[in-house]
Amino acid sequence: MCRLLVIKSETPFYISPNLKIFSKLAKNSKEFQGHGWGCAYLDRSSQWRFYKNINPVWQDDFSRFEATTLLVVHARSAFEDRDIAIENNMPFFDGRTVFIFNGELRGVKIKEEGRIGAEKIFNYIRRFDRGDTRQALTKAVSIIRKRTRYIRGMNIIMVNESGIFVSSFFTEDEDYFTMQYRDDQQLAICSVPFPDGENWQKIENNSVRAW
Repeated sequence: MCRLLVIKSETPFYISPNLKIFSKLAKNSKEFQGHGWGCAYLDRSSQWRFYKNINPVWQDDFSRFEATTLLVVHARSAFEDRDIAIENNMPFFDGRTVFIFNGELRGVKIKEEGRIGAEKIFNYIRRFDRGDTRQALTKAVSIIRKRTRYIRGMNIIMVNESGIFVSSFFTEDEDYFTMQYRDDQQLAICSVPFPDGENWQKIENNSVRAW
């Protein structure tokens, strides 16, 4: 049950300070978030750059990162401590859309390719995306819910040129699975509010949002 972060700003911001805050949140999570991490960010040419590390995010050196206007971060908590390999770290990317996920699903009856469940979910959503990512996300999540025996939580964030799309659904542990967002000088979406505590709002359970 991973930790997620997206930050978007009209003006460039430094990546490192935000990763330092996020890493502390991940380290202090009630569930272990140390099965590697990864991030995606736009460079000065507005091209996606990716970084992944199999070590916990709080052990990494963030000085390699400069500034960006859009940052997507994922700290991994592998399901049942399985499939711990760097290629299974998110964000996933298909050439258009950046994808991150956290949750726990059991008894999923969909046929899709992918090394791990999160990748299968991403590929399944892509089937429905003909340019309207929010519609594709809404439709795919609806089908997955109907074809899954048990969903503890299923939070999805997808980012592309059309916007930032968030689907949130959980059946237990509201404090842990409720996504939070803040939209003031910059948009921030995170599994846990940053410690300043100001202007953070909850993303409703059983909802799909777009920015």
